[in-house]
Amino acid sequence: MTRHCRFCQAPLEQTLVDLGETPLANSFLPDSPEAIAAERRFPLHVMVCTTCWLAQTTETVPADAIFAHDYAYLSSYSAGWVAHARRYAEAMADRFGLGAGSRVVEIASNDGYLLQHFVAMGVPVLGVEPAGHAAEVAESIGVPTRVMFFDETSATALRDEGFAADLMAANNVLAHVPDIRSFAAGFRVLLKPEGVATFEFPHLARLIDQVQFDTIYHEHYSYLSLTFVERLMREVGLSVFDIERLTTHGGSLRVFVGHPGAHAETEAVAALRAEEAALQLDRPEGYAGLAARVARVVADFRAFVASARAEGKTVAGYGAAAKGNTFLNVAGIGPDDIAFVVDRNPQKQDRLLPGSHIPVLAPEEIARQRPDYLVILPWNIAEEVMDQQAAIRDWGGRFVTAVPELIVR
Repeated sequence: MTRHCRFCQAPLEQTLVDLGETPLANSFLPDSPEAIAAERRFPLHVMVCTTCWLAQTTETVPADAIFAHDYAYLSSYSAGWVAHARRYAEAMADRFGLGAGSRVVEIASNDGYLLQHFVAMGVPVLGVEPAGHAAEVAESIGVPTRVMFFDETSATALRDEGFAADLMAANNVLAHVPDIRSFAAGFRVLLKPEGVATFEFPHLARLIDQVQFDTIYHEHYSYLSLTFVERLMREVGLSVFDIERLTTHGGSLRVFVGHPGAHAETEAVAALRAEEAALQLDRPEGYAGLAARVARVVADFRAFVASARAEGKTVAGYGAAAKGNTFLNVAGIGPDDIAFVVDRNPQKQDRLLPGSHIPVLAPEEIARQRPDYLVILPWNIAEEVMDQQAAIRDWGGRFVTAVPELIVR
């Protein structure tokens, strides 16, 4: 079967990595034999289009099956992410002179974690969020939110209602939409003539060089480089004019976009173009060899848990994150290897992780059960977690991260 690029329809011929079949990364299960028996798995295979350079999953799981009313990810459960959002709001308000006469619209606004900071400044906002539960949380803290998927059609409706935007924010959502062209075109529709849209997304170059295969899951339809994003924006009638490099999610980009000619292009854009060309992200060679490096990371972690089990040590996990679920499923880890995982989000507690069926408990269980090792599954917030859980050192506990290499500390 020939697969075709989701963006340009060219045949897909090059694999980045094939991770086998896994469940949806945020589809937590009740602890029942019936739920386990009914669990579905989907192929998790990423290919690269050698025409437009979009890296993409081969399976398009329907978005409404992923971002349902009870979608379990709520941004506010990461203190570091909320602080990142506050810094963004302050910087954008300062740089673009936002005030009471402005409008900020966030796409995939989740529980209001970002827009609350603009509300506090007196800047009018609107959130657009497909998951009903997250939108309800946002509304409860004073962030007006529409429950809808964003595309060119919904953008036109919002513009006609008077919601044209001075600033549009889209953090970690560009990768989450199957029809990326219609999604991007919506920004052209809703942005005012001098308006600015910012897109944050994990940088594909970091996924490859840091072996971040656990950031691959079905709700991430796309894995993004500037090489592709510039082409995307150009084709929908927008233009990239600035870039900031971020440490979030293991290395992300914040790309600034506007109507063509509205903003002068900065040197940062040309610098990243040159860097990606040096990494051969516009050639097939730039995407070779990842599978072997993934296999090495998995083998090292399996050896670690086998050794811990042989020594009678208890291993627990921190963070029922989507990336952790990809990692555990690819590595074939189960409750015999990791006794339990803790998470601050009550929606995830007293459920089972998808695929691995490891129980999710409240963070207080760490002090109660005193594991010998605590595996930090969302390694991108490892420093935050080690600060929060420093008490495990009192009983000789140690922290473990597995990506890009096994570290026990």
